[in-house]
Amino acid sequence: MELYFIETEDALYASELDLRFRVLREPLGHGRKDVPFPFEEQCLHLVAVDGGRVVGCVLFTADEEHSGRLFQMAISPQLQGQGLGTRLVQKLELELRKRKVERLHLHARDSATAFYERLGYRCVGDPFTEVGIRHRNMEKELV
Repeated sequence: MELYFIETEDALYASELDLRFRVLREPLGHGRKDVPFPFEEQCLHLVAVDGGRVVGCVLFTADEEHSGRLFQMAISPQLQGQGLGTRLVQKLELELRKRKVERLHLHARDSATAFYERLGYRCVGDPFTEVGIRHRNMEKELV
């Protein structure tokens, strides 16, 4: 399995969107049109590819000069719990350090907070509801 940074023009982008739909949106009753964000072309897309298909992904969008948001983390259900998510986040963080990003934040579903805590993220503020699911704001300093 290989990890690649891709752009929205890449042939793998359609497979990334499909994974995000199946893992993140379809279980909530959302349609495929709800998957892409209007600002995706400006995002950093990291994907895990196995057999020509995207089986994992995580995105990053800058919101200030030295900080940004990690979002849309998705892992194929049959591969969850095997370390792929950790590999994706660690590779993304390494690239972001090279780009002088100092702080990351994210909205984690309650079911994912322990995963992010193991990677050094901490909860900040009160829980909130997003897309009908309870979430927590989490952040991490990269410096």
